[in-house]
Amino acid sequence: MRFIKKNSPDKIILCISDLHLGAGLFFGGKKNNLEDFHYDKELVEFLDFYSSGKFLKKSVELIINGDFLDFLSVPYVKYFDDEFWSEDSSLEKLKIIIKGHKEVFDALKKFSSIKNKKVTYLIGNHDAELEIKKVRDYFLSYFDEKIELINLTSDGYQPLESVMINHGHQSERANSFNESSIQKDHRGREFLIPPWGSYFVSKVINRFKSESPHVNSVRPIKKFLIDGLIYDTMNTIRFILATTYYYLMVRFIYIFKQGKVKGGFLGFIKEEFDVFNAPESLKYESLIHDKSLKVYMQGHTHKPEISYPRKDKVFINTGTWTNMYQLDFGRAREEEMLTFAKLEVYNPNNDNEKINSNLLVWKGLNQNPFVDF
Repeated sequence: MRFIKKNSPDKIILCISDLHLGAGLFFGGKKNNLEDFHYDKELVEFLDFYSSGKFLKKSVELIINGDFLDFLSVPYVKYFDDEFWSEDSSLEKLKIIIKGHKEVFDALKKFSSIKNKKVTYLIGNHDAELEIKKVRDYFLSYFDEKIELINLTSDGYQPLESVMINHGHQSERANSFNESSIQKDHRGREFLIPPWGSYFVSKVINRFKSESPHVNSVRPIKKFLIDGLIYDTMNTIRFILATTYYYLMVRFIYIFKQGKVKGGFLGFIKEEFDVFNAPESLKYESLIHDKSLKVYMQGHTHKPEISYPRKDKVFINTGTWTNMYQLDFGRAREEEMLTFAKLEVYNPNNDNEKINSNLLVWKGLNQNPFVDF
């Protein structure tokens, strides 16, 4: 898919995912340990770079592939239990996120208002509350309706016939949604029914994260638990017990009602917790079996990757703009990498269509603003 072509591309597609904007570094007069996004300045520069200079008149589509906002990480206590997922609570959380990252929202609004620039937003599992009409309408009104929102339960988004983009949460039992995930109460107010994985983040992860901000940013998870038992024994045991108790409380009855489950009880549990380790055959399935697809992109796992399962087929995971802590030494350099995909498209939707696909690392405004992954 990489090739040298001297003439200018007809279209540029940028794709970012999993930025996880929360309430900001400080909230309620104290440091907010639930905040994962610390690169406001870099993101503003990124948006300005691709909407000015030589890109000013160029057709550029920015695709935000899920989890741009993180409703689950807002340290908000006015609404309790299921009210946390109500339209009033969700709208207030959105306003808190906007206030915590005002420069980013203003830069995104500016980008979307420029001629030949388009912003497409695929909803992920951490920003699922954008499906609530009251929240969605407020969000879109902030950008003067110039951002396109793609449904939470969609099969993906195709900016071109040859390119498919999907966040990735729908393939996991713990994080998947369906058409009945948005319901109304007796007063006609909408609320979200989240999957058990979202409850787990809000009820368990956030409690430990408020004490240790790194708790959900360490990979691989197995090594995190093993090292934790050695170097931080009591807190790790607390985390394991809390996770086990939570799972039994919210999932045991469901499993019991299912009777015999495929793969047995232990197999069922493994499938639910094995959220970041999809087999290669499943990961590449759509790309390989759909002859019209040349590029397949996803996010969700926070694991940046570019690979070539077959000739003229490219798989890209756009990674994350949050800090990850890698216990796998082979991936240690990914800890602070602001990764994004860039597709240079020639003759789009044409028999002569060519796509130059890259996974890049944003380095800020300097002489060379990105490097190869």
